[in-house]
Amino acid sequence: MARENKKELIGRVVSDKMSKTIVVEIVQRKMHPIYHKYLKVSKKVKAHDDKEVSKVGDKVKIIEVRPISKDKRWALVEVLEKLK
Repeated sequence: MARENKKELIGRVVSDKMSKTIVVEIVQRKMHPIYHKYLKVSKKVKAHDDKEVSKVGDKVKIIEVRPISKDKRWALVEVLEKLK
C-alpha cells in the first residue's frame, strides 16, 4: 500500500556535478531545549534530477521517494526560484 502523504522539503542546490543527481542543502530553525534560542540546523541530501533542469543556487522543492541508489531517497519536484 502506497503512502499518500510524502515528505516535502525546500532547499538550495549546492552541487550539480553528478549526472541526474543534485545535492540540496536544507536549512531549518530549531529551538534549543535549554536556552530557548533558535539555531540554524542544516543538512545535505542527494536528490534525483532526471531532466537536469536545476543549477547551483536554485531554490527547489524535493519529495521523498523510494530508494533510487545508496544515497538518493529524494526527487526533484520543481524549481521554485532560478539564480540569475
